[in-house]
Amino acid sequence: MPHDAEQRSHWHEPKAGENAGYGKFGRPAMPYDAFMEAEGIPIYRGIGVKQAQHLPMKPWKRLGGRGSYIQLFGTEGLWGSYVAEIPSGGALNVERHVYEKVVLILEGRGSTEVWQEGQTKKQTFEWQRGSMFSIPLNAFHRFVNATNSPAIMLCGTTAPNIMNLIDNPRFVFDCPFNFSERYSGTEDYFKPQEDLAPDPVRGLAMRRTNFVPDVITTELPLDNRRSPGYRRVEPHMAGNRFYLWIGQHENGRYSKAHKHASAAVLICLKGKGYTYTWPEHLGMRPWENGKSEFVKRQDYEFGGMVTAAPMSGDWFHQHFGVSKDPLRLSAWFGANNSRARKPGVPGEAITDRGAIDIKKGGDAIPYNEEDPYLRKEFEGNLAAEGLTTRMNPAWYTQDPGDDQPKNDF
Repeated sequence: MPHDAEQRSHWHEPKAGENAGYGKFGRPAMPYDAFMEAEGIPIYRGIGVKQAQHLPMKPWKRLGGRGSYIQLFGTEGLWGSYVAEIPSGGALNVERHVYEKVVLILEGRGSTEVWQEGQTKKQTFEWQRGSMFSIPLNAFHRFVNATNSPAIMLCGTTAPNIMNLIDNPRFVFDCPFNFSERYSGTEDYFKPQEDLAPDPVRGLAMRRTNFVPDVITTELPLDNRRSPGYRRVEPHMAGNRFYLWIGQHENGRYSKAHKHASAAVLICLKGKGYTYTWPEHLGMRPWENGKSEFVKRQDYEFGGMVTAAPMSGDWFHQHFGVSKDPLRLSAWFGANNSRARKPGVPGEAITDRGAIDIKKGGDAIPYNEEDPYLRKEFEGNLAAEGLTTRMNPAWYTQDPGDDQPKNDF
């Protein structure tokens, strides 16, 4: 009897001149995708969301509150996120997991309890709207709401990295190992740290702290790389591989466009604005070249999110603040996805291309080479808000640099 008569398929060698396989196929779901589906809550997919705290949420049995997964285009397999609601005057279930988790409080006030297996004393710290912190790897923790209205938190995790590799939820949530090098229960673990140091790879401003009481108002040192007067700091939390930073563009100013591959998601912390993102092959001036229909835009306010590069390949992206407040954003990359942490030959020289103009060998579009539509639209959007631009006209004819007056910055 031919083997095809059995109730299973068999592979056949291709004929001469033919290729094996289907040629075209649908991308299969990964273990993390199946895990999200099994959780029974919504999964939001897209290039961004105006305010994550307003996404539809449903009861979440495992956590004990309500929630929704967020998987923005381009982050699949790189890192995951979700928004969760802590019930009024209540708490979420105790959990622990062998993936990293960063938490940003979008609404409410409360506290978090943290402890390791075998520890008799729980460590507790309080949080409010705008607090950001990280849960130590595989530590027990519980979120408690201190008010009579729901509290909402946005979480970024390395769950996809772990689940797609191990594919065993029991191990992920029930592993007894204590990562004591990450967390040993020291009393000052969640005490805010304000000291700045250069990060060991790129020399940018870094703050080693596991808790930022208020990312909306925390002081940011001058950086100048993305726009004149731009400020930025990297909170290095809980020994994580999950990379993030907080940056701010002055009001009436906007960032240069620059390009890179998927991973980064920008979260709005102050002000309101919008981001344009477009694939590299459209060139530096897609509106001028009649290709604006392929450019994607996301508007956002506090709690809003946008993926910088929503599809494969390098994408240009540019951020515009249109409020009286500066535009403050936090960029979340997940684990080992920043330029400085991507795999490669140890010790090889790497250029900080995102901060260097294209004509100088980098990936940033200087203002004097950007699409003229962007300046015109930005000024119109400011005018609609009763505001005026603070972009120096000279920047559109020559780039701001060290040879220009410092007060231009």
